[in-house]
Amino acid sequence: MRPIAIDLFAGAGGMSLGFEQAGFDVAASVEIDPIHACIHKFNFPHCTVIPQSVEHLTGEEIRKRAGIEGKVTVVCGGAPCQGFSMIGKRVLDDPRNSLVRHFVRLVSELDADYFVFENVKGLTVGPHKGFLEELIAAFEAKGYSVRLPWSVLNAASYGVPQDRRRLFLLGSKNSLKTPLYPSPHTTRPGRAAEIGLPVGPTCADALDDVPNADRFASLAHGDETKVKAWKKSLSPYAREMRCQTPKCWHFGIPRLWDPDQLTSSARTGHSDISRLRFTETEPGTVEPISRFFKLSPDGVSNTLRAGTDAARGAFTSPRPIHYKHPRCVTVREMARLHGFPDWFRFHHTKWHGARQIGNSVPPPLARAVAGAVMKATGLEPAPVKQAVSLGDPRLLTMEMSEASAYWNIPCPIQKRDRKSGARKRTQSETEAHRLRQLLAQ
Repeated sequence: MRPIAIDLFAGAGGMSLGFEQAGFDVAASVEIDPIHACIHKFNFPHCTVIPQSVEHLTGEEIRKRAGIEGKVTVVCGGAPCQGFSMIGKRVLDDPRNSLVRHFVRLVSELDADYFVFENVKGLTVGPHKGFLEELIAAFEAKGYSVRLPWSVLNAASYGVPQDRRRLFLLGSKNSLKTPLYPSPHTTRPGRAAEIGLPVGPTCADALDDVPNADRFASLAHGDETKVKAWKKSLSPYAREMRCQTPKCWHFGIPRLWDPDQLTSSARTGHSDISRLRFTETEPGTVEPISRFFKLSPDGVSNTLRAGTDAARGAFTSPRPIHYKHPRCVTVREMARLHGFPDWFRFHHTKWHGARQIGNSVPPPLARAVAGAVMKATGLEPAPVKQAVSLGDPRLLTMEMSEASAYWNIPCPIQKRDRKSGARKRTQSETEAHRLRQLLAQ
């Protein structure tokens, strides 16, 4: 009888994982990108994934599709934030901002006791403060109280080896106790320790035990390989990522997985000249030609970013340079720097995998926020002993047309025949139907 959470704009599931680990049952997730929806389904096979926009979705429909009859305790999510980002042009009339208002609408329609709204720090500065105040007023008009002042939380203060600041709004029905923002759990490495707080994990704590992907020729064409002799996990952080500590699952559902498998580790090809430049760059500084940040083993990562989707050019955001190896970090190494445990899988391509991490809330940060909501409810989180299997591995390799066919929705990005300009079918309707049948088995 765990309290129910619903994740809107769920992506691959960073927020979902944090809320699950805090003791919530994430009963439904809503994600418009069919590839991200596939990844969420693989990692959360017990969750109902709804692959569509919130714009035309009602609270009643979410309840019906997820089989929710009782109370929804919390709705969480972060609407797409490109319209608010401090990087690039900031405009209040960005049409994507309307999705934030749909978040407010669904919180009300689901009659949730609490909500957690996450967005970029840029929403708190300049003219965007007006939009933030308008958002708070919209929640208040629906009968919700918002914990003020709002708070910008840094993942590095919650046990994540990454400098990542995000805005959070916590709210509750007027009749309930509004959650407090979680106090920091750790001090960022390299800074004077705060009273009573342990120093958080470093990049070396996160990555030293991960096998070097350059050792495996197979990873030039795929994203996983069998590694029978992993390095001994030297840091408590790495042991938790490897699920080697007694409390590594927290209050989440244990997964059945193969700890000898090195996943999400397809290599990036770099020229000899680039590798030389990477080698000569001092840790903790920016390589002057590529402008890539080189990790410091004793520090934390810079903010991991997602790049753009296919509709906006499919530009890959730069990944940092490894402090030890003359290359950019792999998707699995990004996941370590973000707080995703090793059992958690991503799309097999570097582009989609990096986007899924860069767009997500670090699970330890989400867990801290979810824990604050759980505390406000007055409930005691209950551990789960029964492990579950992960989803069908084919969900990890689908391209856009295949993922769309699986969910039986229109393909958001259609390929074009370069000669005729006509739409090029990547599968026949018969093949798409057969694929859905196979994956439903």
